[in-house]
Amino acid sequence: MTDMLFDAVRRYAEAHADPAGLAQTPIPGLTTIRSTAPSGLDHAISRPLVCLVLQGSKQVVMGTQTFAFGAGDSLLITADVPTVSQITRASVAAPYLSLVLDLDPAVIADLTVQMGVVPVADGAPVRVEPTDAEVADAALRLMRLLERPAAVPMLHAQLVRELHYWLLAGRHGAAIRQFGPPDGHARRVARAVAVLRAEFDQPLPVERLAATAGMSPSSFYQHFRAVTSLSPLQFQKQLRLIEARRLMMAEGVSATRAAFAVGYESVPQFTREYGQTFGSPPVRDREAARSRAQAAA
Repeated sequence: MTDMLFDAVRRYAEAHADPAGLAQTPIPGLTTIRSTAPSGLDHAISRPLVCLVLQGSKQVVMGTQTFAFGAGDSLLITADVPTVSQITRASVAAPYLSLVLDLDPAVIADLTVQMGVVPVADGAPVRVEPTDAEVADAALRLMRLLERPAAVPMLHAQLVRELHYWLLAGRHGAAIRQFGPPDGHARRVARAVAVLRAEFDQPLPVERLAATAGMSPSSFYQHFRAVTSLSPLQFQKQLRLIEARRLMMAEGVSATRAAFAVGYESVPQFTREYGQTFGSPPVRDREAARSRAQAAA
């Protein structure tokens, strides 16, 4: 089954991947990733997802924890958390290949009720386990559905739901249940995270975010940090810096313009915090990225 899933993902990625190796499918939240060489460090605020690795290997760091995984493993992320990831094994002959599905909290909450399982307390938001055979089988049928474009709108939702079911029923089940009921802490914090993602370049008082989550400011701060590992202000800063780096690297925007575009009022503050996060100041970081790109060309 894994070999057939590998072939299906390989064919789709080879036909549709963009220059960065990503291929968004017509099924919402389903993406293939292909890389023919180890990558640099990728800083991100990851969304809840499951990543099925089919070839090569990858490493993800969250805080002080490092997760190394390869073919046959599944990476699960159950909250919006800051991660630094890197593809560690890939080549032209054996590219890194993976299939990523965004987790749907509404589907998980509904299935949890129907399955009669009890939501668990919030636990570690990142973990790695061997991919269950049932999960791989459901993923294969999703990939095969892409070969019948007319059927995708009719059938993809039930297959995505089935894949969520097997995740809940398998090794990742206990971790995924933390999505739990809509009034659970993780779901409430997720509502505030959605506001932060949409308006990260604007001032966002903690009182407004707490109201969005339906919590008092002190309770919100505590639960936000427990779920995401960051304070709301640190979370917003990470979003700003990641977007500023994208503007500089992908669109050639100057450091000063990038700083103001993401909401900074002080360029020196931006430069200092950028260097603390990415290891070097903005201009030097961009020059190093250009040098790596030229060397790879």
